[in-house]
Amino acid sequence: MHLWPIPALLLPLLASPGHAPIPSEAGRTIVFLGDSLTAGLGLPLEQAYPSLIEARLKAERRPWKVVNAGISGDTTAGGLARLDWIYKQKVDVLVVALGANDGLRGIPVEQTEKNLRAILRRARKEGSRVLLTGLRLPDNFGPQAQARFAALYPRLAAEFHVPLVPFLLEGVAMEPGLNQADGIHPNAKGARKVADLLWVKLGPMLSGPR
Repeated sequence: MHLWPIPALLLPLLASPGHAPIPSEAGRTIVFLGDSLTAGLGLPLEQAYPSLIEARLKAERRPWKVVNAGISGDTTAGGLARLDWIYKQKVDVLVVALGANDGLRGIPVEQTEKNLRAILRRARKEGSRVLLTGLRLPDNFGPQAQARFAALYPRLAAEFHVPLVPFLLEGVAMEPGLNQADGIHPNAKGARKVADLLWVKLGPMLSGPR
């Protein structure tokens, strides 16, 4: 697992055996751009969902380089600010899993959408395929705010013609047995469910053409 080096000025903004290798995949990179859910806060690095996806690729002898670019506390603005650093290398697939901290901090939905749109535009310019993951607000924000926030992800996915996982924590959120004591971050079992959920959309993307 490769952890993306973080410039000092960004620190305050705070992953079946026997198959033959696929030669066309050699030298290809997938980057997970996210927050603490992606970084695997509270878990050993090897139990973060990007690491579980990397382990799956290795088990299938598929030579993808996996970069966990998750930073605890990160927002869509922080993710956008890190793109120049991230794109110092070729990124074949970019998984965008940002927005939860925007909502929790009360950042206007319009600004979150603007930042995500800028991230998707940059990815398109760089030739990266994108998997967008949706996030949701907790119930205490109220149904109207929840609906407005959740709606921005399918809207952007349709606009940019990218696949969407509607909710990153589907089947995990609010399940005590799948989360750590804070009730927010998945435990090891929950992270495995997140990895399995993402794989449904991500697996076919990693088998496709450049």
